[in-house]
Amino acid sequence: MQNKFKLVRLNQAVQTQLIVDESKFFINYKNQLNEAQYEAASAGEGPYLIIAGAGTGKTRTLVYRVARLIEMGYNPESILLLTFTRKAANEMMNRASLLLDRRCSKIIGGTFHSYANSILRKYAKAIGITSSFTILDQGDSEDVINLIRSQAELVSKEKRFPKKQTLNKIYSLSANTYRTVEDIVADEYPHFYKDLDKIEEIRKVFLEYKKKNNLLDFDDLLIYLKDFLFSLSPSATAILQSINFVMVDEYQDTNKLQAELVRALTQLKKNIMVVGDDAQSIYSFRGANFKNIMEFPSLFEGTKIIKLEENYRSSPEILSFANKITEAAIEKYDKKLYTKLKPGVLPIIIAAATENLQSRFIVEKILEIHEEGIPLKEIAVLFRSSFFSFDLEIELNKANIPFVKFGGMKFVETAHIKDILAILRITLNPRDFVSWYRILLLHEGIGPKSAQKIMDDLANANISIQNNPESLTKNKLLEKVYPLFELLYKLHNSKGLPSEKAQIALEFYYPLFKSKYDDFNKRKKDLDIFINISENYKSLENLLADMAIEPPIDSVVNIEGESKEDDYVTLSTIHSAKGLEWNSVFIIHAVDGFFPMSRLADKVENIEEERRLMYVAATRAKQNLIITYPMNIFDREAGTTLSKPSRFIADISEDYFENWLLEE
Repeated sequence: MQNKFKLVRLNQAVQTQLIVDESKFFINYKNQLNEAQYEAASAGEGPYLIIAGAGTGKTRTLVYRVARLIEMGYNPESILLLTFTRKAANEMMNRASLLLDRRCSKIIGGTFHSYANSILRKYAKAIGITSSFTILDQGDSEDVINLIRSQAELVSKEKRFPKKQTLNKIYSLSANTYRTVEDIVADEYPHFYKDLDKIEEIRKVFLEYKKKNNLLDFDDLLIYLKDFLFSLSPSATAILQSINFVMVDEYQDTNKLQAELVRALTQLKKNIMVVGDDAQSIYSFRGANFKNIMEFPSLFEGTKIIKLEENYRSSPEILSFANKITEAAIEKYDKKLYTKLKPGVLPIIIAAATENLQSRFIVEKILEIHEEGIPLKEIAVLFRSSFFSFDLEIELNKANIPFVKFGGMKFVETAHIKDILAILRITLNPRDFVSWYRILLLHEGIGPKSAQKIMDDLANANISIQNNPESLTKNKLLEKVYPLFELLYKLHNSKGLPSEKAQIALEFYYPLFKSKYDDFNKRKKDLDIFINISENYKSLENLLADMAIEPPIDSVVNIEGESKEDDYVTLSTIHSAKGLEWNSVFIIHAVDGFFPMSRLADKVENIEEERRLMYVAATRAKQNLIITYPMNIFDREAGTTLSKPSRFIADISEDYFENWLLEE
């Protein structure tokens, strides 16, 4: 193949622009791809931003570009493909190899962290570290922080201080977002702001400890590589000159640190292609920065933007509805998804009188869709937050519909739900010592030995919740748990409804809950949902029986691995559903105040991300999209009854969906 050379300034990499003769290619790229995909796959040197709408064949386009670059004569080892999972990188390389040949497997492909690790090991001496460094995973980092936290004597039993998990999260978020520790504590953990100096001191010791002991955590891998590349030392320059093309998948999910690393990798050669969809940027809670994809063209001068808009997944009706969701977005790349698939049915929005009616309707509709020949595996129920599905899980169990749940904490696995259930179980069975032990240990000054002494007294009938607890004040140990016995005596003798008992238990538990969990603000919604579930029961026995005999956890375990069921409905948070698709999709709890969450409504960027979440959810559906919301949900946090549909669907014209009201 003939080469044509060009001169560039000294200290910049010499690039070669290869002449392309497509007639000699093994693959007919024009025939295999649509027009926009072909334009992206045949992109040569320079910066490119590929805006790939949902279901538009993003992976296919990247795979064909890899094959085409190799057919053009570029060394496979000069192509760097960065993804968010090793699985995604392997899948692309395997598909490219099947498409062309084994040369495609020689490209440098992997996650940001795996690539950083390989470079740091190879160039350790030039970077100033030893190649035998140990990588700390999240648990390791937390343990080191806990060691420093204890040794520094910064924490006393009298004063509350962030736990190791919280400290690690603060430090990692700071590293990945370029926000200061002070900003993160002020925004997300304001109750610890008074301890800011101690939090920053522990971080300083943590950084020194890692350096001294040849330890790198996940964030350090990227920081060390970025700094090394920006140094433009002879070794760093050699690496940069060896890379002809950089490609980044799911660019909308990158954080500030990853975006800076991409900039570092492309200092000498601006041959960068990033692929993503601004409308699917939904991971800010992990540090992802929506601005990265929006500001890419200004960061890389001369960026060519190519939009993939032909969708191969959803019916025209679902795409028209999804386009309307993003139409109102404040900041976006204008695009309109379309398809050549045959017309289907309009999406449906259903207002249900209550949450339980919503759940029972979904169960009935799932059975109806299944009767029409759609496998359960082709049906998904998506929700904004994990706790929205708790009531539905109970109804699915009653109907013997198998399901698997993904994303978020599982209902009866959450420690705070276990705590509240333990209180209620004791009122029914005072000899439930498993529950006793759990609740006793929540109390200040009660350790395992003290708890055992109290349980021995209970077992010997020296004390009982059936008796007025006034006499307990004579015992110093029991004085510490007097309010607990007072509560249990009251509940044991109460004739109230389960919801009333649950509310009384919650009022007692709430101070313990706040002191035990640093992230109680995020967890407290679970407790509200439990109260909502309890309102469906007339007896405490039945409520606890449903939680014990057929708890949601029985069907929550990943039965795919155990092959207990070949067919099951998927329950998933929207975050966990990204990248997946089903024939029929339900989006539940689409009520304003829950979707978007009322606590997120104070910032425009939060509302816009919630809008994108709704778009991601809607574009998972191929044929049937059914959105439901309960009209009478009490939000204890806001002190209001929520009854309006999510603002993201409320203003869409009824030309784009069917509207139904569900009553008993």
